[in-house]
Amino acid sequence: MNTSTEYPSRTAWRVSALLTSLALINFIDKISLGMVAVPLMAELKLTSAQFGVLAGSIFWLFSLSSIVVGFFANRFQTRWILLVMAASWALLQLPLVYATAPLTILVCRVLLGAAEGPSAPLSMHELFKWFPDAKRGLPVAILNQGAVIGLIVAGLIIPVVSRNWGWRMNFVLLAVIGAVWCVLWLIFAERREPPVFAAPAHVISRTDAAPQTLLPYRKLLLSPPVLIVILLGFSAYWSSGLMLTWLPAYLEKGYGFDHVTAGRIFALVILFTMPYTLFLSWYSQRLQARGASSRQARVQIINGAFITGGVLLLLQHFVAMPAGLKLTLFAVGNGLATICFALAPAILGELAHERQRTALLSVYAALVTSAGAIAPAVAGRFIQANGGNNIAGYETAFVIGAGMLLLSAALSMRYLHPERARERLSALGVSRSA
Repeated sequence: MNTSTEYPSRTAWRVSALLTSLALINFIDKISLGMVAVPLMAELKLTSAQFGVLAGSIFWLFSLSSIVVGFFANRFQTRWILLVMAASWALLQLPLVYATAPLTILVCRVLLGAAEGPSAPLSMHELFKWFPDAKRGLPVAILNQGAVIGLIVAGLIIPVVSRNWGWRMNFVLLAVIGAVWCVLWLIFAERREPPVFAAPAHVISRTDAAPQTLLPYRKLLLSPPVLIVILLGFSAYWSSGLMLTWLPAYLEKGYGFDHVTAGRIFALVILFTMPYTLFLSWYSQRLQARGASSRQARVQIINGAFITGGVLLLLQHFVAMPAGLKLTLFAVGNGLATICFALAPAILGELAHERQRTALLSVYAALVTSAGAIAPAVAGRFIQANGGNNIAGYETAFVIGAGMLLLSAALSMRYLHPERARERLSALGVSRSA
């Protein structure tokens, strides 16, 4: 591979488009059960607490598979691993079409989670191969918008499909979409090796150079800056997990909207996240281009988004206001936290040697997404305790997410300094050839 300060933009953005579409499918898969929660619960006679466990089951093996496959990907080409994963997603939708018992759904969702767990870190790693550090902010943000678009599509399409053909037909469509992506990946995925990027001389002492030493994984994973980044991601995913699982039911049972209207409102709530996530990612990249430190361009943006989002979520719960304003604050508050998914992996990319990056991102994804297993089940308990249809149960669960955003932002403000952390980690490492 050639060392270069340039990057093949056409190839890089083609890979980015394919990975973004994969993220779209990934998140339609994740939200699909939440979008059919009401008809599914009615048909299978499930309580809110039981459905919370069922919905969170997709994350039971999510974390473990993310770690295992992440280390596996250090030795094998990620493009083939991604293909196998996507094909398995498609196949695992089919048993749900005929499921008559919760156990069938539970098993399929657990296996689907195991297959989807490594998707985000592997996609990030594949993307990072084609973009130098200074240009990663925007493509990572766009990759994350694939998830947002997937949620919007799910909110608009799944309720309509459920109304006209039944909730099971959604899983037939997901199987077909997954198979189509596999064909497109085989045709258009780049087969040549990407370049190795050399940091430009004027920024090599700043954020563009990852540590040039390897560090024992125990020291790397237990270092305070890595732990704080993981906490930030966990807090953001907690809020996202609640929204993905319970927002449709919250709109239907809490506010009395019909299934299709609730889906449209859900799509609108998700749509709120796109403009400022893209803007903040672009602004972060622009700050770096002007010479800002990673703390200024990445950490402080995450902190500001978390604090603002947490305050808005507290206001929508504790201050009396019209339903429209309440939902707007909910949308903005949750949406601001998603900037973490664009910037946190980039921060971790600064802290690890390239040979350790995939494993670190995989462990990060594994620990962060474990919030997706815990949050729905915890929320289900609160909702069940408040009668299942009471809006207070839903909002109590959302307030816990707000508190986590504020706590993690406070720790990040005090302790997360990527430049200092990179120097300390490099000093603890061993030589590149070790």
